[in-house]
Amino acid sequence: MISSLGVLMSLNDPQWGRGSDDGGGRRPNQGPPDLEQLWRDLNRRLSGIFDRKRGGGGDHGGDRGSDRPPVQFNPRFLGGGIGLLLALVVVVWLASGFYIVDASQRGLVLQFGRYKESTDPGLRWRLPYPIQSHELVNVSGVRTIEIGYRGSEKNKVLKEALMLTDDENIINIQFAVQWFLNDPVEYVFNNRNPDEAVMQVAETAIREIVGKNKMDFVLYEGREQIAAVAAKLMQDILDRYQTGILISKVTMQNAQPPEQVQAAFDDAVKASQDRERQKNEGQAYANDVIPKARGTAARLLEEAEGYQKRVTVSAEGDASRFRQIVGEYAKAPEVTRSRMYIETMQQVYSNTSKVLVDTKGQGNLLYLPLDKLLQAAGAVAAAPAAGGPEAPPAPRPSPTVSNEVPPQVVEKGDTRSRETLRQRDREAR
Repeated sequence: MISSLGVLMSLNDPQWGRGSDDGGGRRPNQGPPDLEQLWRDLNRRLSGIFDRKRGGGGDHGGDRGSDRPPVQFNPRFLGGGIGLLLALVVVVWLASGFYIVDASQRGLVLQFGRYKESTDPGLRWRLPYPIQSHELVNVSGVRTIEIGYRGSEKNKVLKEALMLTDDENIINIQFAVQWFLNDPVEYVFNNRNPDEAVMQVAETAIREIVGKNKMDFVLYEGREQIAAVAAKLMQDILDRYQTGILISKVTMQNAQPPEQVQAAFDDAVKASQDRERQKNEGQAYANDVIPKARGTAARLLEEAEGYQKRVTVSAEGDASRFRQIVGEYAKAPEVTRSRMYIETMQQVYSNTSKVLVDTKGQGNLLYLPLDKLLQAAGAVAAAPAAGGPEAPPAPRPSPTVSNEVPPQVVEKGDTRSRETLRQRDREAR
């Protein structure tokens, strides 16, 4: 600035370009000025100005070996330099109002310390300080707050991590909260320490949720649910305080009982797991037995219903048959009575080892191997009872029974003679 003033004064010097009074000769009028000479002239003139202000005379700052006459001070030279200096200062002051807002930022313009407006990304200008100022706020960066630990899970902060559950058990919880800005104006003007505010709100929300739930729910199945409810509760508190902060995610890093009771807690967990295992085994056994029992019960019900229907139908059939027999009996009582007797005797003797023999006939039936035939018939009847394939029943001899003489009964393997049988027949008559 001093050099600019000196150059301006040198240009206004009427002797500029006319040469020097030194013994070195004169410079042609068309030649450029000597910079060293200009600098010496500037030093002499400044020294003369300061000497006059102190009331002293003489050229103390110049070259004593030179016989150049003293330079007369012109106030107009000094006024022009000050004006140029002031103009330069004003330009620099106005240029200080330019600022750049990045794409991830928002600019807040303050006028005498009070919020005036927000600016978008790009090159912006405001009135220079102290009339206006600006603050740049990062609105896209995600910030993280750790509660219960710092850096790693091993570096615990027990003052923040220890919490009391609803069933009066102490647990150690470590979690992290991620958040970013939602409203930069509220964030700047309504928060003194945003990180501390988020930490206190997060700790308050987690303590409230843990205090309303059981220890097993917090440690095992309720982690994700607790994190979701905590994020919602934290956001409600921050919105109520108008902090301009938006909670992005709450992550449960670790949840466990204190180290002092870890061994007892492991035993309790093992017992709980054994209980669950036994419950699962019992449930599996029940799932295996109950369907079988239900199937058996359904089968028995179906069999009972079938038996009921069969008996009912059989009784109805017998009743119908009896009515038909009654009708036939009324028409021919003797014939019907004999027929009923014969059918009844056939039904009675069909399951016995007796053989009916017609004593009035030739009696050839006595010479047949009756015992072998009966044994074969018994073996065939026993096969279906043992579970084998059912065979058709063996043919039985159909005896011929007359209405006058009742049939005689002969035991299996009987060797009585024909005369004995006839004698008995006569005695029976």
